[in-house]
Amino acid sequence: MTAAALQDPSVREVPVPPSHVAARAAPAEALRALIAAERDRLPLPGAGRTLQRWQALARVAAQDLSLAKLFEGHTDALAILAELGVSAAPGAWATWCAEPPDARLQCSAPGPDGRVLLSGRKAWCSGAEGVDHAVVSGWNPAGQPCLAAVSLDQAGVRISADGWHATGMAATRSADVYFDAVPARAVGAPGAYVQRPGFWHGGAGIAACWWGGAAGIARSVHALLAARGERVDAHQRAHLGQIDLALQGSAALLREAAAWIDAQPRQDAQAWALRVRLAVERDASAVLHHAGRALGAGPLCQDAALGRALADLPIFLRQSHAERDLAALSNHLLTDPLPWTL
Repeated sequence: MTAAALQDPSVREVPVPPSHVAARAAPAEALRALIAAERDRLPLPGAGRTLQRWQALARVAAQDLSLAKLFEGHTDALAILAELGVSAAPGAWATWCAEPPDARLQCSAPGPDGRVLLSGRKAWCSGAEGVDHAVVSGWNPAGQPCLAAVSLDQAGVRISADGWHATGMAATRSADVYFDAVPARAVGAPGAYVQRPGFWHGGAGIAACWWGGAAGIARSVHALLAARGERVDAHQRAHLGQIDLALQGSAALLREAAAWIDAQPRQDAQAWALRVRLAVERDASAVLHHAGRALGAGPLCQDAALGRALADLPIFLRQSHAERDLAALSNHLLTDPLPWTL
């Protein structure tokens, strides 16, 4: 099975705007188009079709990484709510669960109706101006991590993009969101967000987005070199070969991880999630490296879609925790039987 097999034809093609240039300012509108077409109804992770879920994420990422960031956040929110037994209101959702130490959202104790009040600043909120609801992490009065579902069309919600100056992933319009005693609904018990099996399933799904972004760049390289015909030299061919090796290896690992998750959906999937994230980060970085060397400056400057993808992917990859994740993976290796078999 080749890396192309990650693109399963049984998952419907995802509609995107006709031009990447036009989409640059409007990934939120593109997300709403996907929702209206019911293309956000992905198989839940760990329910037997995890690979198909990741294929859909990869397909969106291959077309537009900023859209993929919003699409992944929306579909992850739906999966979290489903796993924790909370119904999702109609509309576009986001998942904002980054926890930088200088932006900790405070969550009141739940009332009898499960309602809480959110106060404080939430950082790294992708698509903040273009979504209707969010699943947000916070901290309760006892200092425990908690989760809430909040509607953003309320008094007390303020969005500020003053701190977002990125060139890559600029179209996600990430922002800080300030909450001033905003009503929300508690989701799960304290600590449920990270303790549920789906936490690491979702973490592995991010790697499918990274893989899709790298595959989209690789397809551009392939098309541009193929168009040159006999003018493609041996060095350019070697770079294309390196791109193939990178994508094939991480695609195989994604397929194996998806099968493992579906076979034992209640087991701790941290080791598998860390493996696929680290492997795809490594291989996507290799694709970026070899794409530039294969093509030279011309296409990187003259092809708007390719140039944007090359700027977006390194920012998206920094959602990885890099060496910290390598150290966390090694903790599993030191306590569990070695997994290295063929």
